[in-house]
Amino acid sequence: MSMRLYDTATRSLRDFIPREPGKVSMYVCGATVQARPHVGHVRSGVAFDVLVRWLRASGHEVTLVRNVTDIDDKILHKAEHENRPWWAVAADYERAFAHAYDLLGCLPPTVEPRATGHVTQMIEMMQRLIDRGHAYPAAGDVYFSVGSFPDYGALSGQRPTDMQPAGDSDYADRKRDPRDFALWKSAKPGEPAWPTPWGTGRPGWHLECSAMAQYYLGAGFDIHGGGIDLIFPHHENEIAQSRCAGSDFAGYWLHNAWVTTAGEKMSKSLGNSLLVTEVSTRVRPIELRWYLASAHYRSTIEFSFESLEESAVAFRRIEGFLGRAGSAVEAGLGTGAGVEAKSDSAASMNEHGESPAGVPMWPQPFADAMNDDLSVPAALAVVFGEVSAGQQELAAGDRSAAAQRADAVRSMLSVLGCNPEDPHWAGRSGGDAARERALDALVQGHLRERASARAERNWAQGDAIRDTLADMGIEIEDTADGTRWSLADGRGQ
Repeated sequence: MSMRLYDTATRSLRDFIPREPGKVSMYVCGATVQARPHVGHVRSGVAFDVLVRWLRASGHEVTLVRNVTDIDDKILHKAEHENRPWWAVAADYERAFAHAYDLLGCLPPTVEPRATGHVTQMIEMMQRLIDRGHAYPAAGDVYFSVGSFPDYGALSGQRPTDMQPAGDSDYADRKRDPRDFALWKSAKPGEPAWPTPWGTGRPGWHLECSAMAQYYLGAGFDIHGGGIDLIFPHHENEIAQSRCAGSDFAGYWLHNAWVTTAGEKMSKSLGNSLLVTEVSTRVRPIELRWYLASAHYRSTIEFSFESLEESAVAFRRIEGFLGRAGSAVEAGLGTGAGVEAKSDSAASMNEHGESPAGVPMWPQPFADAMNDDLSVPAALAVVFGEVSAGQQELAAGDRSAAAQRADAVRSMLSVLGCNPEDPHWAGRSGGDAARERALDALVQGHLRERASARAERNWAQGDAIRDTLADMGIEIEDTADGTRWSLADGRGQ
């Protein structure tokens, strides 16, 4: 069957037909780097990583652009709160996101552009919009005229007459229409600014993605992805400004659902965020990825440590089968050429789940499930079916059949980025989680001593403990939710 994807723009499943046969161009909205990543932040990274892996396993050449928003109101507010330069805040949290993506086995994007590196492209786009009558400068700001785009609201299903004013500017009186949104914001004292024909300032959030997507993927590309919270206004605004500037923009719009706690979207503002580095000390990173990848990408995940542990136990059963099958094959080497050949193929399987000859090793029902809008739950039913059959074959002493089952399971796990025998996961087993827990325990002891000293107003001792940790390469951050620590590479609590 051909691959079908749910397109938010048409609210329907559509056959996926790339603009260029055999090649897929994709833009996924990345992080606004203003805090350390929690589990909700990285769900999008895992979901679209599974899509990229399946597209490549299906024979497509994939170009993935995932941006970094490194200039934004939130970043400036965080920099003021932390009393640090805005660029230092952005760089610090960008490293933390990079570590989280790598920790969870996400393949690196083809390119990961920063917004601040593409101001020239943004200025060029604004000029086109102004020349075409879709945008206007006002006292150093530049605004997009929502009324100039008749299809505004089509992606989200909202009617412009029912929309609230765009709350993205401190100078609403400069707008011709309250719904108009900011493409460019005039400079304020002490804020970063770049020169433009309309005055110095900084880009609006929506403009960044349109400019970067078109710069790297051209005026028309295949897939635009992101979380459902971005549908409005961010993606709605991207469509408006891009098409009015003369671009076809994205052919398919894909959106992953939230990770929630107690029915609410996981977010720092709600105080229910769970840092990736924190959760990955409770279970192994591969088990956290398995948990996030197991649900359909359009289904909400209600996070709890109980459900996380249940998911991890299920994954360990699969690992147990692979281990037993591998041991059985090793014990039977030399007793049959088929067994030995299967053992060799498993050892050299690539990241797409293919044999050395480039032949897919997954069962057809697995492919059918993945082609049906990435129906991972249905695909996992195939995985568990193969594991169950393989266990029966092991019990019956049929090593050759069990080896073939194990190869099929490894193949399917590779597509999901969860093959425990993949080199990426080497050294990231339970021992890695144990080391993380041990390090956290040691650091927390120092932090308790520091908190005690500060409570006694012994500031010198508190500063000395901070300096000692800094000398060890450990940075600490005092927040409203308590003190957190991190290593120089972004790992931490």
